[in-house]
Amino acid sequence: MTSAHSKLHSDDVSLVVVVVDTNPFFWAAAALPFADFFANLVHFVNSILLLNHLNRVVVIAAGVSSCTYIFDSSDASPAGGAGVTATFDKASRKVEEFIAQDARATASNGVSPANAASLLSGALSLALCYIQRIFRSGTRHPQPRGSPDGPEQYVAVMNSIFSAQRSMVPIDSCIVGTQDSAFLQQASYITGGVYLKPQELNGLFQYLAAVFATDLHSRTFLRLPKTLGVDFRASCFCHKKTIDMGYVCSVCLSIFCKNQKKCSTCGSEFSRVMPDLNSMPDQSK
Repeated sequence: MTSAHSKLHSDDVSLVVVVVDTNPFFWAAAALPFADFFANLVHFVNSILLLNHLNRVVVIAAGVSSCTYIFDSSDASPAGGAGVTATFDKASRKVEEFIAQDARATASNGVSPANAASLLSGALSLALCYIQRIFRSGTRHPQPRGSPDGPEQYVAVMNSIFSAQRSMVPIDSCIVGTQDSAFLQQASYITGGVYLKPQELNGLFQYLAAVFATDLHSRTFLRLPKTLGVDFRASCFCHKKTIDMGYVCSVCLSIFCKNQKKCSTCGSEFSRVMPDLNSMPDQSK
């Protein structure tokens, strides 16, 4: 694939879209409280905006049942840092309201904690739509960067990843949970982004500032963390489980963990596998 670093840019302006997982079931068991994480995020956003006054940062909250924009630095007043601070204070209140609304929607849908996967696919789609809108505006072209996985979102997430790759938008992933994310490992690997699972959460801002705040041009001179192993396993379409081996529809490439008579995605009927004629005994003797 074409490396994201090979794309030429006329300036050092960056557009950073941050997707924040606000899943309350995840943060209830996380080692780092959400309030402390959000405070580090505020400092990270401010550092991005201080690097260049033309930089733009957008923050998207991904809940269990919905996702939404909670911060856009372009909405800040021209008062400099004070305007950004006031805007982020509004974002703090907005994320609290969003978490409460998402919790009510999740409860009304009867979602159990065991099945409460974050809406990552929807948040990635919002991020890519925002980036494409900026690209097509014609005003300027900034450099784009962009809990346990929900297998039922596999197709939507992979579609978002391939769209980001085609648009040459690297997806960076910062994992603060105990488990690695196969989805985000694949997203960072395919799009040329950075996948990092900080070992010391007390120094989260240092990780964010030293690794994720660097623009694409500067990354060519730095030795950023690389993922040693990427989990490329797919999720089956029938039971939404991560599998090592399975059956693939030859028409639409849907994946199943068990042999099926008919593809549930495209409706194609599967014929029985014919035996190898060379291995059959000779009946003429």
